[in-house]
Amino acid sequence: MLESLFVPTLIVALAEIGDKTQLLALLLAARFRKPWPIIWGIVVATLANHFAAGAIGNWVASFFSPATLSWVLAASFVAVALWTLVPDKLDDDESSSFKRYGPFLTTLIAFFLAEMGDKTQVATVMLAAQYPHFVLVVLGTTLGMLIANVPVVLAGNFAAERLPLTLIRRLAACAFAALALYAGYQAMVFSGAL
Repeated sequence: MLESLFVPTLIVALAEIGDKTQLLALLLAARFRKPWPIIWGIVVATLANHFAAGAIGNWVASFFSPATLSWVLAASFVAVALWTLVPDKLDDDESSSFKRYGPFLTTLIAFFLAEMGDKTQVATVMLAAQYPHFVLVVLGTTLGMLIANVPVVLAGNFAAERLPLTLIRRLAACAFAALALYAGYQAMVFSGAL
């Protein structure tokens, strides 16, 4: 049961480092200089976004046999592992039009929109399809986002400039590749090949 919480937390925390939403957190921290409304905006936006993504993953999983779902998950995790190796960039204008709404609402809107179709949202869909405890997956992916983003908001440029982003992206890609191998192994077990 705790695997449904801890694996998503670790995967998303690693995948989020250097991601566009982490860059967005840095940008918002520099513009507003009010960390707590930004952090609460991240929490609310991520919970809403990942709850929807997790619900979709849980729902989609009900349409496939365990073997087919495992093969789909294996292929999806490989794709996300490769996607994770590509550094994200953030368009500086992405959050500037929302600045007039204050730090909380700006963060809430900007994070929710930036997370749409992002690799951590896709990972949440896949993790919710793989693990049986939907709420724990959503809490885990949200916790992973906070582990990666809260230090950036609190420390600003200091933390972001000193992190070995290439190494962290590679570690995240390896974690997704390990999940792909595990899903492939499960597919072989479900299909009777092992």
